[in-house]
Amino acid sequence: MAQVMLDIGGRPHAVACRDGEESRVRLLGAMLAERWPIADRAAGGLSAERAMLFVALMLADDLDEAAHRPPEGSAVSEIALTRIADRLEGLAEALELSPPSA
Repeated sequence: MAQVMLDIGGRPHAVACRDGEESRVRLLGAMLAERWPIADRAAGGLSAERAMLFVALMLADDLDEAAHRPPEGSAVSEIALTRIADRLEGLAEALELSPPSA
């Protein structure tokens, strides 16, 4: 079992992980450290525990946003939307002009 030292908010944290996963744990630690200054200010410097709660809330918000965002490349372009709208208008017009069926 490997061990990685993470520095979050100026405090060292020893984290155990599987061998070979050290770089992944460091990356995740960097995500925490990146959000720490904002979280610490939001916590009013009251406690590291409260600041970590704010870090967790920021990450949960990012995760929720990513879960509800359309996948990359799936967004419809303006040109495609215009074509779709034109086709729908044409179909609506054709339906309006066609005689009702029995």
